[in-house]
Amino acid sequence: MALVAGVDTSTQSCKVVIRDAETGALVREGRASHPDGTEVNPSHWWTALMEAIAQAGGIDDVEAISIGGQQHGMVVLDSEGRVIRDALLWNDTRSAGAASELTEHFGANYLAQLTGSVPVASFTSTKLLWLKNTEPENAARVAAVALPHDWLTWRLAGYGPEGESEKGPVLDALATDRSDASGTGYFNSATNSYCDEVLTYALGHIPVLPRIVLPGEEVGMTPGGVKVACGAGDNAAAAFGLGAAEGDVVVSLGTSGTVFAVSSSSTHDISGTIAGFASASNSSLPLVCTLNAARVMDSFAKVLGVNHDELGQLALKAEPGAGGVVLVPYFEGERTPNLPDATAELVGLTLANNTRENIARAAIEGMLCGLNAGLEALADAGVACSRIFLVGGAGANPAVQVIAGEIFGVPVVIAEPGEYVANGAARQAAQLVLGSAPAWSIATIGTVSSPQAVNVIENYRKAAAFAASR
Repeated sequence: MALVAGVDTSTQSCKVVIRDAETGALVREGRASHPDGTEVNPSHWWTALMEAIAQAGGIDDVEAISIGGQQHGMVVLDSEGRVIRDALLWNDTRSAGAASELTEHFGANYLAQLTGSVPVASFTSTKLLWLKNTEPENAARVAAVALPHDWLTWRLAGYGPEGESEKGPVLDALATDRSDASGTGYFNSATNSYCDEVLTYALGHIPVLPRIVLPGEEVGMTPGGVKVACGAGDNAAAAFGLGAAEGDVVVSLGTSGTVFAVSSSSTHDISGTIAGFASASNSSLPLVCTLNAARVMDSFAKVLGVNHDELGQLALKAEPGAGGVVLVPYFEGERTPNLPDATAELVGLTLANNTRENIARAAIEGMLCGLNAGLEALADAGVACSRIFLVGGAGANPAVQVIAGEIFGVPVVIAEPGEYVANGAARQAAQLVLGSAPAWSIATIGTVSSPQAVNVIENYRKAAAFAASR
């Protein structure tokens, strides 16, 4: 039995799964936490990776490994391979002004055609411009720029600063894949090349960037002799782990909420709603992201003094539409629509409808309506959707599953709770061992299919439009 390892280095934690390369059967797994915050010293990711690998029983008997991870994070290295400053994560919105500057300088249409996306504060290009504008001395020291999974792959392959690694600071050994590179704001996935003009404007010079490694190609080997695959951005890895094909849309409810589809055609949305990312299988992965997902439920569970299960139970005691109570869940600002300074609003309250049940229902409906706006944007762009895979921690809540069927209006497949990002990375690793990606089976709980609650969506649209105008 050949074993492979998959890693999910997410915002909140690092997960490692060890699987049988041919069947996908889980052999063992490990997990370690990441610190909170929107900027983090990457050394914490490395420590967590080592802890998670150890908890999973090590990788001495593993033939290949791959890392999937949070997209967009800016890791800047000096000429000696040392991290210059804490990494800015995808959910750090301080570069919102830089995103506007990039769009104004190049034009939304030009950037959408060049990179597939109009930049928002999440993108690495905006964070580099923020660095140049606010920390020019640090910007001048940047010899290489990596994303979180790029940097960890580099370290895992034995590279790093002198005295902290076996192979030393070989910056040219940095590697990534199309999916993660497509979220930087300075990569053209049609040509598989970086956009020097965007980089030069954003940073002031062109640093060493990770080389693009295609699916099935090997990045290198760990000092212990384990093959290392290219890895992927978290959403692309999740789609790969689910075996999503054209016509499938994945809705992921984690720290952020994402709606993405495997597509044979690319998108170039000048409004910035759809990010034209690449998939982990050499196709396209048009994606819409919201900043506010599972934490909406966290917040209302705390306010109501209940846990997530109890919040769902309360929600299901209310009728669809929550008696007219509507939540616009912009707690952390919002990426889609691009409102980095917005705040959440709970509207439509009366003495009659101000109940715990209605508020719980409005919380879940608001979270899902925000994602439904993304689904509608994909449909308007011509992206097919015949069914939805619902994944992520919040997607395991029975109330979320029921209400998702009502909001999305297409069959919603409830995947068994699992580490789909890590599974997708493990499937990439298996591709190195087997020569092609294995067809692992996916466990599902069932499918929810309900008539679309049009009135709920219309009420949300009105409330969201009002919130955006303020």
